[in-house]
Amino acid sequence: MAVSREEVIDFIYDEARMLDEGRYSEWLALWLEDGHYWMPLDYKQTDPHLVTSLLYEDMFMLRLRVERLNGARTFSQKPKSRCHHVIQRPFIDEMDGDRIITNTSMHYVETRLDEQFLLALTATHELKVVDGEIRIANKRVDILNCDAAFGNIQLLP
Repeated sequence: MAVSREEVIDFIYDEARMLDEGRYSEWLALWLEDGHYWMPLDYKQTDPHLVTSLLYEDMFMLRLRVERLNGARTFSQKPKSRCHHVIQRPFIDEMDGDRIITNTSMHYVETRLDEQFLLALTATHELKVVDGEIRIANKRVDILNCDAAFGNIQLLP
């Protein structure tokens, strides 16, 4: 069953809202089991395996991250970090059968206590339609100033 362009765009907006609202378990359920969340360290990096990345997480690592974010005993997250995504309307670069590629520019704000930081980034989603539902196969987040020094990014841009 094919999905419409509008459903794909709504999916991207819904994902950002889930993260902003701290609904990490719901967000995790959007992923395919073999998916990867990749944040390259270098501008226009092409390989997550042979070059160091800011992060390259499979489902095992994403589950651990969500468990930590949801955990009551995560003392480094007392009080919890919060985030806000301001996204442009996503572009749909490919829509070929059950495979969809999107590109979304956004500003991401993360805050905790007196600290707040802003990232400008582009998210590329590789989506697949499985049993009529859109799922995340892979997500790549390219930070505009990826070569700058960063503190801890606690949440999920």
